[in-house]
Parts: sequence; structure tokens; C-alpha cells
Amino acid sequence: MTYLREALTARVGEFIQLRRDIHRHPELAFEEHRTAELVASKLESWGYQVHRGLGGTGVVGTLKRGTSTRSLGLRADMDALPIQEASGAEWSSTKPGLMHACGHDGHTAMLLAAAHELALNSAFDGVLHLIFQPAEEGGGGALRMMQDGLFDLFPCDAIFAMHNMPGVPVGKFVFRSGSAMASSDYVTIRVNGTGGHGGMPHRAADSLVAAASIVMALQTVVSRNVDPLHTAVVTVGSIQAGKANNVIPALATLELSVRALDPGVRKLLEQRIKAIATSQAESFGCKAEVDWKEGYCVLVNSENETNFARQVALDLVGAERVVLNGPPLTGSEDFAFMLEKIPGSYLLIGNGDGDSAGACMVHNPGYDFNDDNIATGSDYWIHLTREFLKV
Repeated sequence: MTYLREALTARVGEFIQLRRDIHRHPELAFEEHRTAELVASKLESWGYQVHRGLGGTGVVGTLKRGTSTRSLGLRADMDALPIQEASGAEWSSTKPGLMHACGHDGHTAMLLAAAHELALNSAFDGVLHLIFQPAEEGGGGALRMMQDGLFDLFPCDAIFAMHNMPGVPVGKFVFRSGSAMASSDYVTIRVNGTGGHGGMPHRAADSLVAAASIVMALQTVVSRNVDPLHTAVVTVGSIQAGKANNVIPALATLELSVRALDPGVRKLLEQRIKAIATSQAESFGCKAEVDWKEGYCVLVNSENETNFARQVALDLVGAERVVLNGPPLTGSEDFAFMLEKIPGSYLLIGNGDGDSAGACMVHNPGYDFNDDNIATGSDYWIHLTREFLKV
């Protein structure tokens, strides 16, 4: 592709190197000090007003042009994951047990490449806020930034974010209106029984048997309580009980991941899981304690902003490289909290498909961000900004 080669050569070569530098130095949630300082110093050198430390290690760069008060927010995430890298890339992580296994290094580089171009050729009228967020990977960095006054300090009329997607051809854009990603809740069920001798079960209340019954009963929540036309997931990922074959354990602990694409279904799942755990435990002479920890909410893309974002992609790369309304995903994303406050859209850009290296799924030790997307992704942000903040 001549366009891509020229763009890579003329504009984004330094940002590929920057991406690889960030990849070599991954940082976990709220520990993104090096990355945040790199981002902040780059933005300052290009003329952005920079706010450091929002939400702990978050950075916001603001660029104002013209007289309009119309404002746009673009967000990228910065944190890595506690995974030992096995990609074999020359720029692999230098930190044992840590790696950029979700492409946040690439998201940051794409937005910085766009920031550089917009600062040099700022043909727009309004206010641009570039939001570099910490702790997306379960840390709730979006909430922390909002609690620190993100949208009070940097009001936005609309906000957008982009994530790479393995399995989709590189540089292809995917959009979806409405519910696009699932809520994610974390549940611990503690089943308290009465311990005893394995040879005398009649003198005990077996927490392990009760827990096993709870596991099986939970399989009916989605199949018999949730509307078949809705999506929900109840996964029991861990069960811990006992240490010896001749001892009936007094305590069994279950760990669950619970996901939904509708707020009403999310509430139904909570009600049914609590009821099932309690009643099943009682039927075995045990008691269940359910600790429900709310995670990320359902990510809902507003229709008008998604339509606008789609059109930008159609104008930029053509209909053959745009999926107008892709399927929802049961993964979760804390950009959802920002979308509860500000209208906007969360879109995907393909990282590669088939046998290409970019097809390796995120959160996998062999994953790596596809550097070809730095040209396409940054061009998308540039065009979206200029269209949203037209002169």
C-alpha cells in the first residue's frame, strides 16, 4: 500500500520507535510514571497545555485553536499487564513478568502521532483534550480521573477511544452503536459448613459438596433466567476447599466472573446468583456469604457520535475497510464510565488476521501491537478532530 508506506516513512517512523520504547518498559496500573512523563514531555514540546497526575498517573494535553468553545476528548490507555512476554520481538519487555499484552503502548503512540501532526497543522476551531489514562486493566483508572475532576477541568462535548482488535484485518475499522462491551462484576462466594472426618460425613456439614451444587445450579442462571435474546456470562473460575482427602472442609470459596450487555440483565444476574448460593448452601446445612464487587459498567456508544465516527472512517479508508455495526464483545472496558457522562464512541481497529503475527489475541504472552496501525490510527484521529472541530 503506497499510502501506508509513505505515511510510515514521512510521518510516523519516530512513533513506531516510541511505541517500541514504551513496550520495552511496561508499567502496571497506577505505576505508569515513566510512560506518563514521556507523554507529558512530548505534548509540552509541541505546545500543548499539560496537566499531570490526574487520577494518579494520568495526563491530559489541551490544544486550543480559534474562538469556538466546542470541545473534543480523545482517550488512550497506558498500563501494561502482569504477564511474562513470549513474543520474541526485538523490543520485548525488559521487565520480567510484565508486558504490554493489550496494545496500550500502541494506543498511546497512535494518539501521540496524531497530537504531533495536529500541533503542526492545526486547522481546527475549538478545544482538543488528549486524555492519557492509567489503569484500564481492572484498576478503574477512568473513574479515578473522573473523581479527580477530569470533565470539570476539561469539559468535552464528545469523547472517543480506539482499541486494536486481533482477528480483524490490519487497519480495518469496526463500529457499533448501543451496547458494545459487557459489564464485569467480581463475585466471591464463601460456603461455611462444619468440618469433620472424611469417614464420618454424617457428623459434618460438607461445604465442598454444597459448593459443587452451587456451581452446577449457577449454570441455570443464563439458560433459564436470562432472555435468550440477551447476552450474559457466569463463569466460576476458581474453587478452593480442603487440603486432605480424609478431611471434610469447613469452608469452600468460589470466585466468579459475571458479565452482561444490558444493565437490567446485570441486576438480574446479581439477584439470581445471591439467591441460588444462599438456598443451595442451606439445603446442605451450610451458609453462604456472597461478596459482590462491581467492576466496569456496560459500555454504551451513543448513536449520533458513532454515526459521526463511522463517517470519518468511510471518508478516510473507504467502505471496504469499515464494519458499520460489528458484534458486541463480552470483554469489558472502563471507558464505559466516561461514556456514562459524555456522549461518544469506542471503536476498534484491526490488528491482523489469519496467520499474521497481529492475529494473536490480547492478554496472550505472544501478543504484540501491529505498528502498521500507527499510521492508519493516527490519521483517523487527525481526520476526526478536524471534522469535529471544523473551522
